[in-house]
Amino acid sequence: MIKYSVILGNLGNTCDRFLSTGYKDIAPMETLVKQASEIKGVKGLELVGTWDITMETTEKVGELLEKYNLKCVSIIPDHFSQKKWGRGTLAAKNEDTRKAALEYTLECVEMARQIECPTLNIWPGQDGYDYHLQSDLISERRWLIENLKTVAESAPDIRFALEYKPKEPRNYSFLARASDTLLAVKEIGLENVGVTIDTGHSFIAGENVSEAVVILQEYGKKLFHMHFNDNYGGWDDDMIVGSVHFPLYVELMYWLKETGYNGWYSMDQYPYREDGKGAIEASVKYLQMIDRILDGQVIEELRGLIHEGDNVDTQNWLRETFFR
Repeated sequence: MIKYSVILGNLGNTCDRFLSTGYKDIAPMETLVKQASEIKGVKGLELVGTWDITMETTEKVGELLEKYNLKCVSIIPDHFSQKKWGRGTLAAKNEDTRKAALEYTLECVEMARQIECPTLNIWPGQDGYDYHLQSDLISERRWLIENLKTVAESAPDIRFALEYKPKEPRNYSFLARASDTLLAVKEIGLENVGVTIDTGHSFIAGENVSEAVVILQEYGKKLFHMHFNDNYGGWDDDMIVGSVHFPLYVELMYWLKETGYNGWYSMDQYPYREDGKGAIEASVKYLQMIDRILDGQVIEELRGLIHEGDNVDTQNWLRETFFR
């Protein structure tokens, strides 16, 4: 049974770089939590540190989760949206900044423990560079890995899922693709450190996201978490799942099954102008549709087609199976 979750802020007023106040009214947190609980199949929430939860609000957040029968599946430390992180966090050139980022990440570990959240989803979006000859490519990457290892060693009861993205907010990110993130995970060498795949990040990285799944699963079962959205391949548009791609998601759902992924399927979108609840619900329904069809005899047929590798037969099968 697939477990679906949603990043809470996706349901609220999402902002772009042209209208920093967003296009919608700001709703109370309880309203967003209630909306999430009303989406059929959604049983979990992801919370962003400082946006949705702080050390001072863990008790209140825990009460809301209990009230609406939802589980916090991950906390995402806010390593990306604050002025103080503008030149980096765990890999920043400034030693005091690195120390502050480390302390903040450890604080997020305590938040997770207090609400029985099993995972920190770490996206070090500000750790990278914008210009050539700007970054000390050896030292800064080492600082990132050393600080991640320090946090993970201190909290063996928490899983750390490193989310990669090739660019934005920096022009180059240190954790850019599945393979280089896996190298960092292997260098850290701890059982509780793995990788998050965000489908949109994988698209703009030029990956076949299904192959990224297989690489992470074949090299130590290091796929810890999944974020789902869609885009046109040039930018992290965070659109409704299936609004652009089709065969890609069929292949992805197939390989998640085949490699034994049993984590959460979490929605990560930015419906700037669309109804947030409706957009998330559409994404969940799309994945539920593919999951429902990829069962029994149908998945056996697909295994055979992949084994043969005749794409004419495969395209005919896709059309007849999903559009009959």
